[in-house]
Amino acid sequence: MKKNIILFAVVLVTLCSCNNASNAGNPKNPATGDAIVKSGLEVLVKNDFEPLKGKKIGLLTNPSGVDRNLNSTIDILFNAEGVELVKLFAPEHGVRGDIYAGGHADDEVDGKTGLPVLSIYGKTLKPTPEMLEGLDAVVYDIQDVGARSYTFISALGLMMRSCAENDVEVIVLDRPNPLGGLKVEGNYVEPGFFSYISEFKIPYVYGLTVGEFARLINEEGLNTGQRGEDEHVTCKLTVVPMEGWSRDMTYDKTGLPWILPSPQVPQAQNAIGYPCAGIVGDFSGHYLNIGVGYTLPFLTFAAEWVDADDLKTELDSYNIPGVAWRTIHYKPFFGSSQGKLLHGVQYFFTDYDIAPLTLINFYVMQAIHQLYPDHNPYEGGKNRTTDIVCGTDHIRLTFGKNFLVSDIIEYWNKDVEHFRELSKKYYLYE
Repeated sequence: MKKNIILFAVVLVTLCSCNNASNAGNPKNPATGDAIVKSGLEVLVKNDFEPLKGKKIGLLTNPSGVDRNLNSTIDILFNAEGVELVKLFAPEHGVRGDIYAGGHADDEVDGKTGLPVLSIYGKTLKPTPEMLEGLDAVVYDIQDVGARSYTFISALGLMMRSCAENDVEVIVLDRPNPLGGLKVEGNYVEPGFFSYISEFKIPYVYGLTVGEFARLINEEGLNTGQRGEDEHVTCKLTVVPMEGWSRDMTYDKTGLPWILPSPQVPQAQNAIGYPCAGIVGDFSGHYLNIGVGYTLPFLTFAAEWVDADDLKTELDSYNIPGVAWRTIHYKPFFGSSQGKLLHGVQYFFTDYDIAPLTLINFYVMQAIHQLYPDHNPYEGGKNRTTDIVCGTDHIRLTFGKNFLVSDIIEYWNKDVEHFRELSKKYYLYE
């Protein structure tokens, strides 16, 4: 028996050694078998901070800027030998994540490092020349969610624009797109609908990492101002790529820890949910709760007046590819529906590859209209906001007539193939 145990141990060690050798270029998480991706930050550290040496550095980041051991990018750069980190830039929620959604940050001093923190989410969105004074480069390290209306890419674009005008380099530490790199959905932003939540002429879901996105807007003249009137300026851009990431990888396959980039995106699945429910979420005060205020942000659709079984039956009848529904009942802990018992549905992906993320919003509104025609999200709602999020008023004006996805699906996807072709030359990963 003892001999058999020894023999088994030898075979196990041999198998493990072979497995490690075969995965040497693409290591696996031993607990899950998923690929282990090195973020741009970790590649930067591995290369001894070479792009930063001899430069005075500013850093635009938030709590999602960490290595796999949860060390903050702020602290890593501050303590790195040969790196001179001199100031921090605060996006929405602040560099340490202590500002709630929508709250404006003020200039302050970082309590841990003593560095000045300059707010670019408040009275100033585009950094001023005075903010960039004395800098050779600004490093960007924030986890993106892959949707156009998420403000961190706007912060990056405005930083790039200002750096171009003031001869300051931008260095992007790349991170995974949590949606993967294959999903592209939604029409381009149209004139009159550019804003801080639709800053660029790109689809709503754009299928690029933040490093690829930065290359695209820098070279294609997309980073030209909210109304497209400014002269195209190109900054000196350096992207530190990841290692081990591929376009078919959602975040759960990366082996990286997920650190919430904002309060309502606590897990990677909520990032995937953001484009699926965020458009409906613009009406949440008087229409449907989307799980914000509860434990499932961007993963549910519910209201006091909904019959959960009826809603599920209606949505099931649409046979939406790759999407399944279950009934759910819950009481939000905060928000406009705090303490109220809500009834509705939670969605799941049976085949993520074929599921239409953004159209989930519109299929739910179609089902609600079929069951409850008196509940019109566009009556008394923030229509300007939803038009800006959608990049056009065409979707609202067309969909709002009959609430049929079939009326808008062609328009919603009209720019997808053009963007796929445009963006391919900026891919850093296969």
